[in-house]
Amino acid sequence: MAERSKNKRKSWFRYFQYDEGTESRAMPATRRQPSWGVWQDNENGHRAGMAIYSSQTREFYIFLISNTVALSTSILILISLTYRFPFHFEIMLATASMVVTYASAIFAVTPDDLVKFRYILAAAAAPFAIRCLLQMWNEMKEKETDGEVGQGV
Repeated sequence: MAERSKNKRKSWFRYFQYDEGTESRAMPATRRQPSWGVWQDNENGHRAGMAIYSSQTREFYIFLISNTVALSTSILILISLTYRFPFHFEIMLATASMVVTYASAIFAVTPDDLVKFRYILAAAAAPFAIRCLLQMWNEMKEKETDGEVGQGV
């Protein structure tokens, strides 16, 4: 039974993974950019070029962290599903460009005194860290299952 669940997990990933000689089944297009407006003037205590939404501190943090997690998760999926794809280098280059564009937009429109950038970095790293932890957990469970099967024979 452990062998069956192990194969099921692998087949899900392999179904979408690029394989030479077969047509691509899934090619996710991810493009995330900050979608808030910016102040156009220097009146009423705000500065031109700063995010309008940043005046609502708690809501802005929730939006910023959620948007960063969404971008990071999209990148993780994109990299995972296009591994061994013939244009993998070009996809990686485009992905890196999206990250740089996103980061420069965040730095450009977010007030310096408002955002602690370590939270944004933690949010960006979270999907990758969770995936690594899940992978380690699954490997540990497989080793335990293989050990039990080996002892029972």
